Amino acid sequence: MTEHPHAPISVEEMAHAFEEEAAPVDLSHHAIEDWVTLAVFWGMGLAVFLQFFTRYVLNNSFSWTEEIAANCLVVVVFMGSVMCVRTMRHIQVDLLYRFLPTRAVRVLETVVDAIGIAFFAYMTWLMWRYLEIVGEERMVTVDLPRGIVFYTVFAAFALMFARSVHNLVKDLTGTKTARQKAQEDINAGGI
Repeated sequence: MTEHPHAPISVEEMAHAFEEEAAPVDLSHHAIEDWVTLAVFWGMGLAVFLQFFTRYVLNNSFSWTEEIAANCLVVVVFMGSVMCVRTMRHIQVDLLYRFLPTRAVRVLETVVDAIGIAFFAYMTWLMWRYLEIVGEERMVTVDLPRGIVFYTVFAAFALMFARSVHNLVKDLTGTKTARQKAQEDINAGGI
């Protein structure tokens, strides 16, 4: 194995390497669930920091911060899953896609999309049924309804269902599938 020598660079060149103007930031590819997830994530971070600060600095922790952080984590996970469905970023085994002909890949992707749609529809229905049973329960340490978290999970499954249907429609009407576009974005260093 041969080593590739790097071109010598001076200290002056290194110092000026960070003076390049930053490219403009494009946030247009983010959807509402991205921003909700970001806000809840920062709320969770604040609750965890407050838990740490009150426990180890003040030696008298707020009991409600742990429950709020745990509920925020649930919301972040499920709303983050919506983002993954939209951008086709869930973990998947794509070995077969690499060896099958293009037509067979399209058929297989359509079948996988249909299975995903059925799963998300069923989970949305199950969450609705679950909400009918426990939707009015109260949180243990804070006098808030736990339904806030459960309704968010319900909304996340409904959004995953809608995003899956949208991806299927794009697959059936476009020249490239949503998976192919997502893979191109990953390869190009995009979203």
